[in-house]
Amino acid sequence: MTMKVPQFRSFVDMSDYEAIKQVFERNYIAEGPCSKEFCDKLKEITGSEYGVLASNGTLAIYLALKALGIGPGDEVLVQNVSFIASANAIEMAGATPVFVDIPAYNDLTIDLDAIQLTPNTKALMIAHLFGTACSNTKEVVAYCKANNLLLVEDAAQALFISDGKTHCGTFGDVGTFSFYADKTITTAEGGFVCAKDPAVFEKMQYLRNQGRKSSGTFVHPEIGYNFRMTDLQSALGLSQLTKIDTIRREKQKLAGLYAKYLGDNVTYLNIREDFDYIPFRVIAFVDDAERTMAHMNEAGIEPRSMFYPFHKQPCYEHLGYTPDQFPNSEECFRRGMCLPTWIGLTEDQIAYTAEKLLEAI
Repeated sequence: MTMKVPQFRSFVDMSDYEAIKQVFERNYIAEGPCSKEFCDKLKEITGSEYGVLASNGTLAIYLALKALGIGPGDEVLVQNVSFIASANAIEMAGATPVFVDIPAYNDLTIDLDAIQLTPNTKALMIAHLFGTACSNTKEVVAYCKANNLLLVEDAAQALFISDGKTHCGTFGDVGTFSFYADKTITTAEGGFVCAKDPAVFEKMQYLRNQGRKSSGTFVHPEIGYNFRMTDLQSALGLSQLTKIDTIRREKQKLAGLYAKYLGDNVTYLNIREDFDYIPFRVIAFVDDAERTMAHMNEAGIEPRSMFYPFHKQPCYEHLGYTPDQFPNSEECFRRGMCLPTWIGLTEDQIAYTAEKLLEAI
């Protein structure tokens, strides 16, 4: 019997709808009181003194880079395996992304030993992927300090991920988050940027709001843009935050069920045990992911490949990288797959997914 197992479904319900409905009833749908409350709660969660909302996760990274003064002539080191937004935001800021391999196919962070600095290297970006923290956060912080580099954290998939002392996104100079439909909490589209330096925070205020700190004036001291969020989105975000205990529990339960049915027949993503873990996707590594996923697709399951490495992206061919420069990234893509991981997925669906994966291998 074929069973349908979609890759993802957003976790939204009527309580989220009611929260949005109240914004309509107040007739204040643009950025306003809900957005301020949402931003304040995100600062509390991350432990950040300074933070601003953004229209989406990609613009959050761009906003962070621009507020740090990164632009044409600068190079930004970035791990070669991440969502394309990590690299594209660097290019969007006018800087050059410099790709760096990962230390192992199942360890998704930047390999400090593979870095080649130049006089133009200004910043380093790490991405905390799939609901866990990068394995080498302390080493990255020390490396940036030793080499006078700005540290940018793409924490789009790492909200509520901390070691009890430090939240992902707050190790560096700036940290960014995303609230897209498949993130830990969703506002459909939306982002957040936190910073340590009040001067960087002030710059972000201008950049996100047409070159002024607050709306209602037509005097614009600086060049800025419109990266604001609406109260419709923020009301949804506030409602989603009330569900975080359920989200955490149910996603961890899914990861446990996959481990139960797959056992040691696959290799798993390197998960930091000293940090919280809220699975964005459960990741499995096999000998041939493409062939395995094809078999699963035929059975009605929707697995997803790992991120296509930056050095192989057609849009970055002009940078002239070769496959031999990124052996671990190549192996990560060849072997890795994202398994369906969403609240509402049943144990029968997980057992079926595991059965078809094991058939293929």
